[in-house]
Amino acid sequence: MSKRTRRKFLEDSMLVAAAAVATSSAVPLLAADEPQSKSPNEKLGVAVVGVKGRGGSHIGAWAGRKDTEILYVCDVDRDIGAQRAKEVAKRQNGREPIFVEDLRKLLEDKRVDFVSIATPNHWHSLGAIWSMQAGKDVYVEKPVSHNVSEGRRCVEAARKYNRICQTGTQSRSNPGMIEAIEYVHSGKIGDLKVARGLCYKRRGSIGPQGEYPIPANINYDLWTGPAQMLPLTRKSLHYDWHWIWAYGCGDLGNQGIHQMDLARWGLQQQKLPNGVLSYGGRFGYEDAGETANTQVVVHDYGDKSLVFEVRGLETKPYKGAGVGVIFEGTDGYVVMASYHSGAAFDKDGNKVKEFKGEGDHFSNFLSAVRSRKIADLNADIEEGHLSSALCHLGNISYRLGDQVTAGEAEQRLASIQTTDNVKDTWERTVAHLKDNKIDLNTIKIGFGDMLKFDPETETFPDSGMDKANSMLTRDYRAPFVVPVAGQV
Repeated sequence: MSKRTRRKFLEDSMLVAAAAVATSSAVPLLAADEPQSKSPNEKLGVAVVGVKGRGGSHIGAWAGRKDTEILYVCDVDRDIGAQRAKEVAKRQNGREPIFVEDLRKLLEDKRVDFVSIATPNHWHSLGAIWSMQAGKDVYVEKPVSHNVSEGRRCVEAARKYNRICQTGTQSRSNPGMIEAIEYVHSGKIGDLKVARGLCYKRRGSIGPQGEYPIPANINYDLWTGPAQMLPLTRKSLHYDWHWIWAYGCGDLGNQGIHQMDLARWGLQQQKLPNGVLSYGGRFGYEDAGETANTQVVVHDYGDKSLVFEVRGLETKPYKGAGVGVIFEGTDGYVVMASYHSGAAFDKDGNKVKEFKGEGDHFSNFLSAVRSRKIADLNADIEEGHLSSALCHLGNISYRLGDQVTAGEAEQRLASIQTTDNVKDTWERTVAHLKDNKIDLNTIKIGFGDMLKFDPETETFPDSGMDKANSMLTRDYRAPFVVPVAGQV
């Protein structure tokens, strides 16, 4: 669209958004409620990058609207990309998007207003930064980064280029979750001491480690991108990258980032912690996976703690939640057992209130694209950076840990002082492993130190922490390089 037409479109949308906020400031606009222009001159041009898995949801969000049109489908898998382009055409009255393998090609097109990114984790930050440098707004999936430093660089890019950048933590747009968080913040469960994220999600073996052939339909150079060029060591290129350190972050950054974000939101923490401790391992099978399938992370916020528990083996829910968040206060607790519903309980376990309601995170992003106001976003990129970084810090502590016996682990835990009952969390973890025939009396567990962290500089301040600080970033493979601080 022309600059004049686009300006009028944005101004009209700002008036509509303002009126909607005046009506209800607590509940985000839903796709069905939000006005959508029918004029072809007022459509926002979209490029969807990474379309096999979660990218299908992005296609569903943008191809089904009157005021957006998918102009590009981008994927390193030629078969999937071509297939998705034809599927989009059916939803856009025959208007088929251009298929490209390389993100950089679509960024040259001025018709593209925003880029919607659903690639593997190791591409999230670079894809977002390149897009914002090219003048595009960005919707980027969680976690927004593969390491702490590049997440902060995303924030820098958004601010420098005045871009709207939404994180894909969609619970932030769900009225049920918003109401529950407001309930926690109101003090109705007393003094909040612990926010506990749970990812109790059964994960099986991904098969034996080996060197497997690269599928002929994959541009492996582009797939690898910022990572070092490595052989394919797992049977499935797609999805199972989550369990390989070079590309994924384990279930902390896969499923767990949603609950990590909610836990931090409930704690009202707009910074990273003062310290982090993690322990766990990959138990129950030997396969090509590298990340932990059983892991506990403790983030120390002084008078509060954020505790996260990953259980990839068979397990029972805890306080009614398997994948969810539990806010533990002095006078009660709140359990959010889904993305959008949950309940509050008193100290005796009696239910006192329920929360429910789904929203539309994609529409919230569009509202902010039109208003040009960062404050209109329910999950601005800085929120995404902080919550993603919590996952990365947990993995750093875990990866730097020693293999110890259960007795040694208990001795180390005895010296840890946080608001969480670390002994109870440990004992429940040990019991869970025992239920899965994993006996820590005969098998060692990876146990990291409580690493002191400086939330102002987002670095480990102690001397001798060179290894930990090096893991806050990575060695990038040219030309797929995330800029350093101040050079975004």
